[in-house]
Amino acid sequence: MLLKYFYDPKLAHASYMVGCQRSGTACIVDPGRDIEQYLDMAKREGVTITAVAETHIHADYVSGARELADRVGAKLYVSDEGPAEWKYQYVKNYDHQLLHDGDTFNLGNIQFEVMHTPGHTPESISFLLTDQGGGASTPMGIFTGDFIFVGSIGRPDLLEEAAGIMDTAEPGARDLFESMKRFRKLPDHLQVWPAHGAGSACGKGLGAIPSSTVGYEKLYNPALQYDDKEAFVKYILADQPEAPKYFAVMKRVNKEGPMILGEGHHHEILNGEKLDAAIRDGVVVDLRPAIEFAEGHVPGSINIPLNMLAAWAGWLVDYDKPTYLIYQPGDLEEAARVLHKIGCDDIKGGFDASAITGSGKASETYGAGTPEELSQAIQSGDLYLIDVRSNDEWNAGHIEQASHHFLGRLYDTVNSIPSDAKVVPQCRSGARSAIAASVLQATGHKDVVNLTGGYTAWAKANLPIVKDQTPATA
Repeated sequence: MLLKYFYDPKLAHASYMVGCQRSGTACIVDPGRDIEQYLDMAKREGVTITAVAETHIHADYVSGARELADRVGAKLYVSDEGPAEWKYQYVKNYDHQLLHDGDTFNLGNIQFEVMHTPGHTPESISFLLTDQGGGASTPMGIFTGDFIFVGSIGRPDLLEEAAGIMDTAEPGARDLFESMKRFRKLPDHLQVWPAHGAGSACGKGLGAIPSSTVGYEKLYNPALQYDDKEAFVKYILADQPEAPKYFAVMKRVNKEGPMILGEGHHHEILNGEKLDAAIRDGVVVDLRPAIEFAEGHVPGSINIPLNMLAAWAGWLVDYDKPTYLIYQPGDLEEAARVLHKIGCDDIKGGFDASAITGSGKASETYGAGTPEELSQAIQSGDLYLIDVRSNDEWNAGHIEQASHHFLGRLYDTVNSIPSDAKVVPQCRSGARSAIAASVLQATGHKDVVNLTGGYTAWAKANLPIVKDQTPATA
């Protein structure tokens, strides 16, 4: 048997290739949209990708299942569990098998057994893997998708928090409790192969270790220690990370079927004359480092540096408008690849940053200041301080004069910021607040100064902070 692990650190997403060397075939479990990595690995290992197995309709990235089915004719093995509104709609156009609890299918001498594990989503399934070619008659491991993680368990509130399907979080938590009890009955020796690692918003407290065992998780996974259902429900619904807005888009895209990108997909390099129309009709994302953007940028554009694009584009890009990119050499296709992974497909092309800055169109700037330079004006109220960190960070401690405006929802709350104020965005270090500065200017708040070093530098300077456990209000 062949087992290969793929990990996308930008999305904290894990996928797997299971191969049978005897038959020369391979199956990809929970593939990402960048399918070239699987095709390259299959070529190196001398196997052909003939199948895709998916644990559920993912919310945090665009699945590569359809792309593989379309490109190489892979057969789709997907869940048919759960209510009617959570059925795959596109698979009828491809060779496929709909799966239910207890079903099995084979890849050469490798057997996959389906275990329905609802809770994270109603249709969620896991795959027990048995290497029959090696003489085994019992499973060696389980692909858990977003059900069991290393040190955590999949959150049950995404349908409500991200997709807006009300009154689903608590029933999902109760389903998850029953799935968890079923998992605890599995043999301790089984390896656990989850679909996410540390940094994913699909659960809280995910570990950074790529795999585990059932026995280890029984001993040390906090979510597996509950015997009382009500206590488990209370635990699992509390303190979950903010669910990015784009998660709702992903559920729909992966259910209906993503756009086929095809081999050799690329994006147009645009003439600067099209920039004004792009600003007017679409979303223009400047990928340059924040310090370069601050020194001169196109009015109306927003700044999400390439290394932060996966984390924040899904919050800040309007999926109902075309997207344009201002890029530095070599960055256009990489940025588009990241955006495609989170379902931002209407990418019209990119503008070369050097040509734009050289043309005089990058006419807007914003300033920066250290806590020592700005503290007096902040404390006197001459500067309007906004804290763009998460709720958990805010509750752990914040600057007394700050108003809380989480970066991911800044577009929703920006109108509550006084229009005549000189605004100082602040985060932990200054990176997220630089993005916030661009959003503020794009929405009409032109007098902006970024707080260099953020909350960390403020606290280090022994300036006043508030320790607070009450919920944030904005």
